[in-house]
Amino acid sequence: MPPSLERTLIVMPAYNEEASVASVVAEVREKLPGTACLVVDDGSLDATAERAAEAGALVARLPFNMGVGGAMRLGFQYALTNGYDVVVQIDADGQHDPAGVPALLEALADSDIAIGARFSGEGAYAVRGPRKWAMRLLSVVLSRITGTQLNDTTSGFKANGPRAVALFARAYPAEYLGDTVEALVIAARARLTVSQVPVSMRPRTTGTPSHNPFKSAVYLARAFLALVVAVIRPRAAITETTIA
Repeated sequence: MPPSLERTLIVMPAYNEEASVASVVAEVREKLPGTACLVVDDGSLDATAERAAEAGALVARLPFNMGVGGAMRLGFQYALTNGYDVVVQIDADGQHDPAGVPALLEALADSDIAIGARFSGEGAYAVRGPRKWAMRLLSVVLSRITGTQLNDTTSGFKANGPRAVALFARAYPAEYLGDTVEALVIAARARLTVSQVPVSMRPRTTGTPSHNPFKSAVYLARAFLALVVAVIRPRAAITETTIA
């Protein structure tokens, strides 16, 4: 049986997203009635926290920028402390459609983590060049590690069930791409199961995506470094009580 919306916490990492965060929070509240929405202001220098609170979100503020991983770890800790069974990550830039969350929750009936996959038949999201090659190789390697065919291992649109919440509240990586690549390795080592659900991603409502060749090459190098770090890092001491 899938988890209920009332026991689900939407966690929204946000860094300088004052232009979009209020509309994303409003959409979450409209499409996912009953869920709580926690915006983690990741050291923003603008009015992100104020706009989120005005829109009706719970707001936690980090004193400086820690990246998505650091913001999500705080979200997992909040969920564990306040009795939420599920944490769903939704970006504050408008790319993730909250209407896809129920399908992710359905997938949690048979898995611990459900990834909203952009390359599984829904929508027309596309990447090119080095970024595409990196994503393909990461998918091949992480599919072998997790024992599940994965097409989009760097998607930030994810639902995490109770065992994943308990694990990630204390062991979620904060490094670049750690919230995607390394988190999946940590989950696999803790014997958590992973699935994916086809989703359609939207263009970001604010900001500028990075598609130039230099930034794509940098992404490629950093993606491989994140994978190497994830694989060679000593196995965390995971106990049954941690992920029960």
